[in-house]
Amino acid sequence: MINTEYKFGEVHVLANQIENGEDKVHFQNIFNNANGGVSLIGFKAGQKLDTHTAPAEVMVTILEGDIEFTMLDKIHHLKAGEFLLMGEGVPHSVSALSDAKVMLVKVKA
Repeated sequence: MINTEYKFGEVHVLANQIENGEDKVHFQNIFNNANGGVSLIGFKAGQKLDTHTAPAEVMVTILEGDIEFTMLDKIHHLKAGEFLLMGEGVPHSVSALSDAKVMLVKVKA
């Protein structure tokens, strides 16, 4: 069963589904089920997510802005239109270099 607030068949502008929050990093779930899902993250410049792991394999896609994505002690500078893949359980952190919107596609093995 898919969990979502969106209706199938409706068209949406992806980047408009998340705001960059002055107070904190913002998260918006698009949909999820037992096999993974799609989420959006909105950052203001300078906001960070400290080192953590994901319980799924992830595709990180930058919709707007640019971020520093540190994975396995290697820093990746990602900008709008770029993506990277990351395995399940890999330690990583994120720092927004500018206001940024990021899409995560999560797939559980």
